[in-house]
Amino acid sequence: MKEEILKFFKGVADDSEETLAKYSKDASIFEVRPRLVLFPLDSDDVVNLVEWVSENKEKYLDPAKGGAGLSITARCAGTDMSGGAIGESIILDFTKYMNKMVTFDGDKITVEPGMFYRDFEKITLAKGLILPCYTASKSMNAMGGMFGNNSAGEKTLKYGKAEDYILESKVVFADGIERTVKPFSVNEISQKEEIYKKIYELIKQNKEEIKLAKPNVHKNSAGYYLWNVIKDNIFDLNKLLVGSQGTLGIATEITFKLVPVAKFSKLVVIFMRDLEPLGRLVGEILEEKPEALEAYDDKTLWLAIKFFREFLKNKGFLGIVKFFWSFLPEFKMMLRGGFPKLVLLVEFAEEDKRNLNYKCEKMIEKIKNFQVKVHVTKDGNEASKYWDIRRESFNLLRKHIKGKRTAPFIDDIIVRPEFLPKFLPELNRILGEYKLIYTIAGHAGDGNFHIIPLMDFSRPDVPQVINELSEKVYDLVLKYHGSITAEHNDGIIRTPYLEKMYGKEMVNIFKKVKQIFDPKNIFNPGKKIPVEGGPGTKEYIVSHIAEEHHIKHGV
Repeated sequence: MKEEILKFFKGVADDSEETLAKYSKDASIFEVRPRLVLFPLDSDDVVNLVEWVSENKEKYLDPAKGGAGLSITARCAGTDMSGGAIGESIILDFTKYMNKMVTFDGDKITVEPGMFYRDFEKITLAKGLILPCYTASKSMNAMGGMFGNNSAGEKTLKYGKAEDYILESKVVFADGIERTVKPFSVNEISQKEEIYKKIYELIKQNKEEIKLAKPNVHKNSAGYYLWNVIKDNIFDLNKLLVGSQGTLGIATEITFKLVPVAKFSKLVVIFMRDLEPLGRLVGEILEEKPEALEAYDDKTLWLAIKFFREFLKNKGFLGIVKFFWSFLPEFKMMLRGGFPKLVLLVEFAEEDKRNLNYKCEKMIEKIKNFQVKVHVTKDGNEASKYWDIRRESFNLLRKHIKGKRTAPFIDDIIVRPEFLPKFLPELNRILGEYKLIYTIAGHAGDGNFHIIPLMDFSRPDVPQVINELSEKVYDLVLKYHGSITAEHNDGIIRTPYLEKMYGKEMVNIFKKVKQIFDPKNIFNPGKKIPVEGGPGTKEYIVSHIAEEHHIKHGV
């Protein structure tokens, strides 16, 4: 297969043991071994590969994979926690060559999918602009992943998700043709290609079912986003492609809209000893329209203090002293009676300093009756300490907890903030049944929490616990009209639960979407739409959980 592909493929093909082992993993709990890893040089490589795989899907059957034919899993940084970036056939990694900026015009920037966000942000910040849907893992993730997962993060509360910032894209569809996808008037649909017409008719024929299925939450990454395609008489297929995890086509270029960076910002840190008033407190804070409202729990804070050296890299002696000094508020609280149960980070941003100070003071005055400790950071350096803890919590867990590993499988649930006072105690009760150690961090302003249990993967009951706990937690989420995934998407871990969330009829509509775009199932199979006896089933989850030592040495 490799030799056949290299006849038309200009990039690099690698099937070495070391590479296949590396690409068997992303940031999820799974290990899925591919047959070949490809690094495309340009979009022609992608076009030619898709065409070849489509023509030869059944030629290279693998008996070890139950006779599964060829497929392509597009991958960038491999930071996906759902298993969306791993597959059994060909992995297509864009980060080696297709990682550059294409154009930058005003507030629009076009990039290749393999460009890392950290490099992207340096370019945009130099112009006073930013893509505000960046993730907590922004030091590691890449732009293609942000497109594929419909990324969101700390500024999504105010600015929205990736879908709100994609102006157009170039995508290679299953017929091997690269198309430029951009919005157009619904009145032009009769002049468009069949793929546009079929999606239009599918949405039109199932309008009520789609409308009723849309989760009533601020953000959702479950299933295909059919409710976003037609709006205000505009048809935009990018709204469906974003968040589809490379199951409908492969993006080769993405054009993002940017927003100006506010001149001044200030972080207000709130320490909660009691979680009971969280829903009401969040409601009061949201009335002041903050830029961000994030949260992390006491276990995350302890972890950061215990492994403070992670935050001291390249800070120098003076930086180390300042870092210790900045933790004085936490040390004082500990001496007075223990750590807070939850830390809230409330960020305000304004063009005018006086307005900024007024907003902070007004919010603090509003919440004074909640009996919480409030600390206003003095500058960006102090604020960065809290943001570092929030952004790096998952990596700290992965690196430092001996004998146990992070298990992201109920890691991205969301309910509306007003339900939190009832929802969180019920959630803690369910988790308590399994006596798990876990951390909670996330986006309190959205009601989106990332729960990361720590588990000993050498225990034989791990698959059973994962399946049982998923069922119970998702039942609770749906009881409060939430979504099983707000940001991290479906991948291997949540695809089997889409029917629980949406019902059989809506899942059948999703299957029709997949059939329209990818009739031979060559794009990232088993994500969004299950493969019978293969990925996307609960049995597949059980059989592909990585062994303990694989988790230890994961990506």
